[in-house]
Amino acid sequence: MARWIQSRRRQLAADGRRRADSGDGEALTSTKTGAAARAAQTDAPTAGARLAALRDALAEIGNTLEEATTCGELTRAAVGLAGGTAATVLRRSDKTVSGYEAIAGDADALPDVRWATAVAREAGAPALGAPVQHWLEYAGAPHTRAALCLPLTSGEDTYGVLVWARSGQPLRTWEAELLSLLAERAASHIRHARAYETVNRTAGDLQRALLSEPGRPHPNLDIAIRYLPAGGGVLVGGDWCETVRLHFGRTLLVVGDVMGHGLEAAVDMNAYRSSLRYIASADLPPHRVLRQMDEISSREADRRPATCLLASVDPGRGQITLASAGHLPPVLIATDGEAMLLPVPVGPPLGTGLGGYESATHRLSPGQTLVLFTDGLVERRGEDIDDSLARLSAVRFPAGDGLDDVLDTILERLDARHAEDDVAALAARPYSRAASADAASR
Repeated sequence: MARWIQSRRRQLAADGRRRADSGDGEALTSTKTGAAARAAQTDAPTAGARLAALRDALAEIGNTLEEATTCGELTRAAVGLAGGTAATVLRRSDKTVSGYEAIAGDADALPDVRWATAVAREAGAPALGAPVQHWLEYAGAPHTRAALCLPLTSGEDTYGVLVWARSGQPLRTWEAELLSLLAERAASHIRHARAYETVNRTAGDLQRALLSEPGRPHPNLDIAIRYLPAGGGVLVGGDWCETVRLHFGRTLLVVGDVMGHGLEAAVDMNAYRSSLRYIASADLPPHRVLRQMDEISSREADRRPATCLLASVDPGRGQITLASAGHLPPVLIATDGEAMLLPVPVGPPLGTGLGGYESATHRLSPGQTLVLFTDGLVERRGEDIDDSLARLSAVRFPAGDGLDDVLDTILERLDARHAEDDVAALAARPYSRAASADAASR
């Protein structure tokens, strides 16, 4: 019995030592695992920090509807989000791929452009949360440099690739996932920018087609026309000019401005222009032309309101008859270059159905110049319209300037190429056919 007790004690002691050893090993393993976890946590931001950084980066992208601007915002955000050394974009249009654009950071850190171009041509978006596709990583990068190529894909369309590079630390999966989200959001903005550009280009083509063939005035009247989209871009509105031949050597001059911009405004402008030509063919006084145009347009609920100024020029009698539907008055430039605004009764815009238009008649001698224009020429934000018109009437013109020179001077002095709205201007000058014949004979 004593021997069994001693043997049992030795067995229990051995078991205790084994459990102790096992416990120390488990404690050591737990300590090592905890240290690794703390190191990993120190090395990688928390989920909340990543989300906050991504939110800030996304807020920097898509502030405009310009594709080039969006690409620049994307590369700067990519460098800031994942601590990159450099980032750039290759844009893709159909099968054409551009070179590196909108480079942010050190361009020397970027991978071979031929590799990025090949990726852009065969791009496919990696699944969110999946490991980074190896074919998207630049295998030719040195061990001290990481490079990644992320397709800019929205729906079934790919608009290019984002190329990101960094010297130093290798690429980590969570960084690639953040950059993938960034590229996905940027691609959506680029898609909207391209759609916006397509619509504006269509509207611009329509506008130019409509403005390219104004009516021909009588031979006793010279005219010149200018049209400038707002800001010098392709965004167009409903500004338009027209001339219509009337009986007995008279010509009807017209400028109009449909509210808004884009394709819809251009389409409404065409409707106003068509109705004008039809009504003016009856050779009615200007105020009655406006009255009928207002009645027709007010019956169409979807038609946008428009302002319009009519000027019936009669060089034989040396006079003009004006009528306005909510439009600014014209400017008369004397032969010595002095300019003045011509008063005209102002009725409501077309499309309101209110009517109430009147006409006013003024003298117009050979050599004098009449200028009709839309409000984009003179209106400036924060400036009273009377002050704006005063700036125009204060412009002085050299005697003998041609009509093109007159319009160029007006556009330059009023800085119309930086206007916030579209600008349309029409200049007309009557002349004596007898005087022209005498000058030709000399």
